[in-house]
Amino acid sequence: MSNGNGVTATLTTAAETVADKAKEIGTAAAKRASKAVKSAKKTAKKAEKAVSKTAGKAKKAVTKRVGKAKKTLASASAAAKAEVAALKKQGTAKKKAAKKAAKKATKKAAAKKATAKRKVAKKKVAAKKSVRKVAKKASAKKAAAKRTVKKAAKKVARKASARKATVKRKVAAKKAPAKKAGARKAAKKK
Repeated sequence: MSNGNGVTATLTTAAETVADKAKEIGTAAAKRASKAVKSAKKTAKKAEKAVSKTAGKAKKAVTKRVGKAKKTLASASAAAKAEVAALKKQGTAKKKAAKKAAKKATKKAAAKKATAKRKVAKKKVAAKKSVRKVAKKASAKKAAAKRTVKKAAKKVARKASARKATVKRKVAAKKAPAKKAGARKAAKKK
């Protein structure tokens, strides 16, 4: 039994030494861990500072760039507005010129129409005059033709009446000797 007590005693001492060693290792590990934590915190702080510095620099750079972009956009929009205004002026000038040209063209066309109408009216008047002259000539010719026809008819009537008279005379002359001859015959018979 004494052997059992010795074994337990050695076991307990071994356990105690293991526990002591574990404590030492644990404390050493804890110290190391705390050192690592401290260094990690320091590096994190450094990183934060660096990040904040770089972020500040980036913000400044971004704001500068945004400001420059805004300025360039503003100048570009001002230039574009000026160009649009110039184009509008040119467009209105062109429209005015086009309107003037259209008015001139309409005036020219109206003048041409008026002259054409005058020419046509003159031609119509001349044509009417010529028609009247032709009509007068035709009526004069008709009158002359009627006169000639009347004269010819009178001549024909005269000739016809003269012929009738001569025919009547001839017939009368023929009848008269026949009557005389018939009277002579009758007188002889008696």
